[in-house]
Amino acid sequence: MSALLSIEGLGIGFGGIRAVNDVSFSVRPGEILSVIGPNGAGKTTLFNMISGVYRPDTGRVVLDGEDVTAIEPHLLARRGLSRTFQNLQIFQSMTVLDNAVAGYHLRESGSVLADLFSLPASRRRAREAREGARALLARVGLDRAAEREAGNLSYGALKRLEIARALALNPKVLLLDEPAAGCNAVETEEIDQLIAEVARSGVAILLVEHDMKMVMRISNHIVVLDHGEKIAEGDPATVSQNPAVIAAYLGSEEAAHADG
Repeated sequence: MSALLSIEGLGIGFGGIRAVNDVSFSVRPGEILSVIGPNGAGKTTLFNMISGVYRPDTGRVVLDGEDVTAIEPHLLARRGLSRTFQNLQIFQSMTVLDNAVAGYHLRESGSVLADLFSLPASRRRAREAREGARALLARVGLDRAAEREAGNLSYGALKRLEIARALALNPKVLLLDEPAAGCNAVETEEIDQLIAEVARSGVAILLVEHDMKMVMRISNHIVVLDHGEKIAEGDPATVSQNPAVIAAYLGSEEAAHADG
C-alpha cells in the first residue's frame, strides 16, 4: 500500500543551530506511526514543518502524491491533513457541540452572501455541520455532553473533543501532538482506543507522545529523534531494543538527575 504522507529529508535551523536535520519517513493508510525522543529532540518542530507552521530549509512534505511543503495550515486541512496541538485549542465558553461544528468551517465552500442572508444553501450547510458534529461527538464518547459548556469538561474529555474537531475536516492524515499529555490512566485508555478506532477507519495517524507505554501499545511503526536527527526506526519491539535509543533515553534521565 502506498504512503499517504511522505517526509523527505526535512530540516530546519534557528540561529545557526539545526533543530531538525534530514528526517525522512512515510505513513500509510490505517497506520499509527509515533515520533518519539527525549525533550528537545525536535519532535514538535518536525510537526510544525509537516503542518505548515514552519517552512523547512530542506526537504519536502508529500501528501497523497502532492508536494505540500510549507502550504498554510488551513489549506493543508482542505487537502486532508489535520492536526491537534500540545496545548488545547478549545473554545472554553462555547458548547461542546459548537466546538465540534467549528471544525467544519474549513470544509465549507459556500458564498459569504449566502451566509449573510441565510439563504437555503447556507441553512442546509449549517444543518449538515451540526448533524455531522453530533455524529462525531458520539464517536468520541461525548454525545451526552453536547450542550454543556466545554470549559466544564474533564481534561481527558477536552482532549477527545479536540480530536473530534480535527476529524470534522475528514482528514486522510491526522497529526496528534501529545494527545494523552496531562491525562490520568483511564483518560489515556479512552484516547488510546479512540486513536486505534480512527486508524482502523483508514486514516493515517502521526503521533508525538511521551507516554511510552501508550506508544508501544498502539504504534505500528516508530521513528526516534535525538538532537534533531533520526537515530532509529522500526516496529516497537525493534526500537525498544535499539542501543542508540536506550542511550538517548538513559542519557536524558541521567542529565535530569544531575540537574537535581
